[in-house]
Amino acid sequence: MEIARLSAAPEPATGATIVTRFAPSPTGFLHIGGARTALFNWLFARHHGGKFLLRIEDTDRARSTEPAIAAILDGMRWLGLDWDGEEVYQFARADRHAQVAHAMLESGHAYRCWMTQEEIAAQREAAQAAKQPYRIRSPWRDRNDGPLDQPHVVRIRAEREGATTIRDLVQGEVTVQNAELDDMVLLRSDGTPTYMLAVVVDDHDMGVTHVIRGDDHLNNAFRQLTIIRAMGWAEPTYAHIPLIHGADGAKLSKRHGALGVNDYRDDLGVLPEALFNHLLRLGWGHGDAEIIDREQAIEWFTLDGVGKSPSRFDLKKLDSLNGHYIRAADDARLAELAAKFLPFEPTPEQRDLLQRSMHALKPRAASLIEIANGAAFLFATRPLQIDADAEPLLEGPARELISQLHSALDAVADWNTEALEAAVREVAESAGVKLGAVAQPLRAALTGKRTSPGIYDVLFLLGRDESLSRIADQMTASPGA
Repeated sequence: MEIARLSAAPEPATGATIVTRFAPSPTGFLHIGGARTALFNWLFARHHGGKFLLRIEDTDRARSTEPAIAAILDGMRWLGLDWDGEEVYQFARADRHAQVAHAMLESGHAYRCWMTQEEIAAQREAAQAAKQPYRIRSPWRDRNDGPLDQPHVVRIRAEREGATTIRDLVQGEVTVQNAELDDMVLLRSDGTPTYMLAVVVDDHDMGVTHVIRGDDHLNNAFRQLTIIRAMGWAEPTYAHIPLIHGADGAKLSKRHGALGVNDYRDDLGVLPEALFNHLLRLGWGHGDAEIIDREQAIEWFTLDGVGKSPSRFDLKKLDSLNGHYIRAADDARLAELAAKFLPFEPTPEQRDLLQRSMHALKPRAASLIEIANGAAFLFATRPLQIDADAEPLLEGPARELISQLHSALDAVADWNTEALEAAVREVAESAGVKLGAVAQPLRAALTGKRTSPGIYDVLFLLGRDESLSRIADQMTASPGA
C-alpha cells in the first residue's frame, strides 16, 4: 500500500473524556511489544484523567487459551497497569458484530459475495503475472441476485475514488489512495465476524477515543475507517507507534530478550518498576531523564514525546535500571521476592536473616537472582564446598593467615563490623601483608567463593559461632581438598 506521510499532527486539546484501550490476542503470553503498547495507552489515559480499557480479542478460538489470558492479566497487574471496569471478551460479542454487518448490508455499504476460492486464486495469479498489487474485484459488488441458501461472505463496498487521510499523532498526516483498498470480508461464509469488523465495532461500543498501537497496524486503520464512515460513527484519533528492535537494530526476537513479561519476573528476577521504566523509554523520552517513576511518568507523558524511529530493547540497560530499583527497594519486600529464587523453601528464621542481609546484598545486585545467589553462603552447610577458583586462595601462606584470623576473631568481645574490621586489619599488619591478602582467604573460608558481600558483613551476618567453625574447618582441611 502506497503511503504518503507528513509531519506529526499536534495532540488535540479536548474537554471530552479520553478513552484508550489495550486489546491483546490471547494466543501467547504478554510480550514486550504488547506491554509497551499497554503502557502507552495506560499513561495517556491517566495523564488526561481518562479511562483505560482492556479487551481480550479471543475470536481465534483454535489458538486462544485460558492460560494465555491468565498470563496477560497477571502481567498487566504485575506492571501496575490497572484497567477501568471489567475486561471485555471479544468472542462474546459476535452477535453484535454480525448485527453491524447486516446494518451495512441494508444501507448498501456492504454486499454479499459468492466468489469461489478458485476465482479468487485466478485473480491473484493474474495480478502477479501483471506485477500489480492484488485487490479483490468481486463481480457481486453491484449484484444482489445471488443464491442466499448457498455459502457466501459479506464484503464492505469500499470507496474506489479519491483518497483517505489520517492525522496520526505520531506518524503525522498519512494518505492512501482509496483505489488501493479492497472490499474486505466482514462476515465469513459461516456467519462469523472477521477481526477487522470486530475491532471497529468494539472500539465504537466501548467509546474509545484514541487508538494507540504499533505502526504495523497503520494499514489496518484505513480499512477500518471504511466501516466507521459507512456506519456514520465518530472517528477515533490514531497514534501508531514504531515497533521495538533489538540492541543490534534487528527485528526484536527471543535472542534479544523478547520474552513474555512474566519471564522477566519469574526467570530473570526483574522488578516491575524497572521493566515499567525500561518500557517507558522504548520510543518515548522527556529531555535527558532516564530514571522515571510511575507518578512522574503520568505527569510527563504525552504522545509528542514518541519518536518515529524503532526503539531498541537493551538487556544491559534493563539490568542497570533493575539494579537502581533494587538499591532503592524496601528490604522486607526484596527479601520476600528474592526468597523465591532460593533452591529451598526458607524457614521464618532464614527469611529474617535474608532480610537483615539486604543492606549487604543489594548494593552489588542487578537482579533478584543475584541477591539469592549472593545470599547462598548464609545457608550453606558445613563442611563448606569450596569453588574450584577459590581453592588457591586457601593454599600456601594463606593457611597460616587463616589460623591467625581464627585466633584474632575468637578474641573479639563485641561481634560488630567495626570490631571485626579492626581484628582483620591487625592480622594483616602483624603479617606484613596487604589487607587483600588476608581478606581473600577469609572470604573463601567463610563462603567458599572468590566474591561475596563485604567481608565484615559476611562475618557479622554469619555470627561468631558459625564464622569461627567455618574458619576452623579450613584450618584442619587437607591442602587442595
